[in-house]
Order: sequence, then C-alpha cells, then structure tokens
Amino acid sequence: MKIVQINSFSNGSTGKIMMGIHNELVKKGYDSYVVWGRGRKSNNNHEIYMNNKLGVYLHALMSRLTGKTGFYSKKSTKELIKRLEKIKPDVVHLHNVHGYYINIDMLFRYLKANRIRVIWTLHDCWSFTGQCPHFESVKCEKWKEKCYKCPMINEYPKSFVDNSTWNYNKKKEIFTGLDMTIVTPSKWLATLVKKSYLKNYRVEVINNGIDTTIFKPTNSDFRKTHNLENKKMILGVASVWDRRKGLSDFIKLSRILDDSYKIVLVGLSKKQIKSLPSNIIGITRTENQQELAGLYSTTDIFFNPTYEDNYPTVNIEAIACGASVITYNTGGSPEFIDFLKNKNFDCIINKNDLSKSENVLGDRIKKVLGEKQKINSLDNLNNRIMCEKYIELYNRK
Repeated sequence: MKIVQINSFSNGSTGKIMMGIHNELVKKGYDSYVVWGRGRKSNNNHEIYMNNKLGVYLHALMSRLTGKTGFYSKKSTKELIKRLEKIKPDVVHLHNVHGYYINIDMLFRYLKANRIRVIWTLHDCWSFTGQCPHFESVKCEKWKEKCYKCPMINEYPKSFVDNSTWNYNKKKEIFTGLDMTIVTPSKWLATLVKKSYLKNYRVEVINNGIDTTIFKPTNSDFRKTHNLENKKMILGVASVWDRRKGLSDFIKLSRILDDSYKIVLVGLSKKQIKSLPSNIIGITRTENQQELAGLYSTTDIFFNPTYEDNYPTVNIEAIACGASVITYNTGGSPEFIDFLKNKNFDCIINKNDLSKSENVLGDRIKKVLGEKQKINSLDNLNNRIMCEKYIELYNRK
C-alpha cells in the first residue's frame, strides 16, 4: 500500500504527528511518503519538500491583498500533482492544507478526478470556515450557514479584504464530494464538524500521541541553576506566544502570586522576554525535547491558558512527565482529563476566572499543589497507539 501525507511543515506539533506516522509506516514495511511546503529541505525521495520561501511569501502577500488564502502556489502544486501521478498513492492523508504553500483548488480537483481515497486530519477549524482556523474566542457561529463580515479578519490568515463569503462557498464546493474520512484529535472538534458542511463524511476521533520514551519523568537541574529550589514553579509552553495562547493571563497571574512562586515560560521571542515582570523567567523556543521533558518533570504545575485550541499535546506531554495540569475549558484542551485516574480532578477553569475578584485560579493552584494528578498508564498516551489507529484506518475498506 502506498500512502502520501501532506502538511504545511515537517516539524512543529502537526509535523511531528505526520513524521511519527511516516516512521511507523516505514518500520512496518509500507510504501510511505511525506510532503511539506515550508521549513527544512530534503534529498530523500520519500520525504518531499515542495515549495520555497519566495513561493510562500508571494502566496501570503496575495492572500492579504485578496482575502483568498489557499488559491495561489500554482507552480508548486503542479509539481506536487506530477509527483502524485508518479507515486500513484492508494491513500492521501492530508493534515494542514493552509499555510501559504498549496493551491487547494488544484489539489482537490486532482483527488476527485482520480478517485483517490483521502484521510484528512483536521488540526483546527479552517476547513469549514470562510477565513479563520479558530473562532471560539469571538463566539462566532456564522460558519454553520455561511461566513460574512468576518470578525477574525485581522488574525491569521490576516487579510486586507473580507472575502469570507467567497472563500466559504468555494471551500464548500472543493471539500465536498470526495471519498474521504475526516479525523479529529478531539471530541470537541468532531462535534463541530458534524454541524458544518463536512457533516456527511465519516468522522473518527484519534487523539494525538506523544513519544513516551522522551516524555516521561526526567531529571533536570533547572531549579538549581535558576535558584528555584525553594519556589513553587508554574510552567507554560507554546511554540508561539500570541494572543490566543494566553500570555497576557500569565502576566496577570504574576501579579496575583506571592514571592513563593516563580513562573517559567518557554517559547517566547527575545522581545517578549525583555518585557517580562521579575517573577517570570522567559526562555526562547527549544527543539530539544529532552530539555522540555526535564522542565515538565521539575515543575509543580503546568498551566495552559489557551483561548482556542483543538487538542494541545503540551497537556499530555506534561502529565506524562508527572506534572499537574490546569487549563481553560476551551476547545479540546480539557480532554486530557480522560487519561487521569481521577476524572473528577479539579483542574479545569473558565477563561474569565483569572479576572474574578475571588481569584479562582489562585485557589485552584493551591488545591492542585496539595493533590497530585495521577495517570492511568503512559501507554495510553503513546504515539504508537495513535499510529496503529491510523494504519487500521488506511486498511479499512
């Protein structure tokens, strides 16, 4: 069986998922290919880099000028289709097809015309909206009928023109009528898909997995080197600390906590680090997963104040390393609780609780510190289980 996966990146959260599946397929003897449009180059015939920086920049520029994201990159998409014609895949497994690297009209017309079986893992909501990958923070429900006057026009993918109605109608036309199964990493996103124009497709929930040979209780000298041995440590991790990841909430939290606490944030820019208050230690993004596992392992609490998210793997990485997790009741973020022995563990709060005068978050932190979270089994979080579920799906008739 020949399987081709396509994603915007080969690294980052979605890239790691794609590459994890690819490596497992290769190990089991499948003829597996991965394709990505941004990031590292490759000379491996089974690992294909399909775009270039200039192509990505031009696509991003045209998207801003016209409001039509996903309808450029014609040259690179033509080259991709040539590759697919040569490979003749049995299954094309899509991940993120937004990200300024692929022409969705050309790709999906090819998949339809050749009746290629498609698996599409949705890592956000972009596939069924006219503009945005997330809408929870603005409580928008226009996507259920038709997008217009988009309230997220200034968010990624940022546009100078509101073409959300055109995008919605075009994407609906392109994304329907295929031999396709949709996969969502969270039950939350599966529920939304069933309310969208993708509702006639079979929807499977396959949780993202992690590498439990890396993310497990790990020794770290971080506390010693940063003089935190007598402090209660609260950790936050993000690849990019933008508005929806809740950086401003960590700043608010730093004003509430007394000096027995120290906040550590990973993934900040150098500019963001310069503006931090004294009780927050800022660290730039790290690709060293062992180092990250050590941070998860040494912290008292991992706090994820995400305002919009599908199924953040940072939550399960943290609990696999022995950290207690507190998160907002947004998107699929609370679903990590399914892995805990005590599913009634009091670790989910509303995103406005930090602003309340009674300090709900501060009280919850003290409570969680006194009652350690425990997971059923690391095996339940294992990347291998996720891969096995995808392989079973590929082989399903």
